[in-house]
Amino acid sequence: MAHKDHDTVPKFEDGLERLEKIVDELEKGNVPLEQALKLFEEGMKLSNSCRKELEEAEGKVEILLKQNGKLQAEPYDLTAERAQPPARK
Repeated sequence: MAHKDHDTVPKFEDGLERLEKIVDELEKGNVPLEQALKLFEEGMKLSNSCRKELEEAEGKVEILLKQNGKLQAEPYDLTAERAQPPARK
């Protein structure tokens, strides 16, 4: 795996790109079980890392909105979204 210049590509985007590649590999189904388990474990770590970065960014946005004084930020309720059925197109 080639390293990218981390000064130009944020860590989140790197993790998300790698996670997408892992999902593609696993969906193809041509990976031996041992390798699939390693990829799955790596994917779970990346998923957790990306989620944590998103939560931190969300917190920063809320602080900025509150400091602005014009908009009132409300905490995002992920459990309410999960309880709703997906929107139909």
